[in-house]
Amino acid sequence: MVKKKVPTTEKGRATRERIIQAATDLVTENGVAGMNLDDIRARTGASRSQIYHYFEDRKDIVHAVINATTKMVLINQGELLHGLDTWAGIDSWFQALVHNEVSRGGCGGCPIGTLVGQLAEKDQDARAAIAEGFDQWEAHLRDGLTRMKIEGKLNKDADPATLATATMASIQGGLLLTQVRRDPCQLRIALDAARNNLYLAKS
Repeated sequence: MVKKKVPTTEKGRATRERIIQAATDLVTENGVAGMNLDDIRARTGASRSQIYHYFEDRKDIVHAVINATTKMVLINQGELLHGLDTWAGIDSWFQALVHNEVSRGGCGGCPIGTLVGQLAEKDQDARAAIAEGFDQWEAHLRDGLTRMKIEGKLNKDADPATLATATMASIQGGLLLTQVRRDPCQLRIALDAARNNLYLAKS
């Protein structure tokens, strides 16, 4: 599928971003299946021809939603993701993840993770985009742990990539149980286990 080019004018970029935001909101509220062009038009005031000017088809919009969702997750965690090269920074990140679930009452789940069940087995391009989103997120911890190993804060046998993946698995499992049980303590338990696993690699 040939992707539409990103518009070069400020007005065009603003219109495209407005469409993506509306589509992202609709996916959050109703799931991917509940996102349709008529609702996007109603929320943005964009015509059908405008939507197809910026996007090849509905599938193209879904892929833009995946990218926007990844960007949102990374922005929301902000500077915390740049401090994952110290034990204090990792602990602060974990605490912030739990606090976010407490503030949401355990609702919503992982914005990226919720797309997996809806798209991964139906759209291989979407699956790859979601995997890339997870990798962008996980890379912050992987890079931080790599720096810690270089600085001697992890033992010489530690594998930053494996530790980062195990931690991401704990986060995703904790968020899933938190969503289902409406109990942020589920994420706290998962992150306590992740912390213990990371501490085993301390030098």
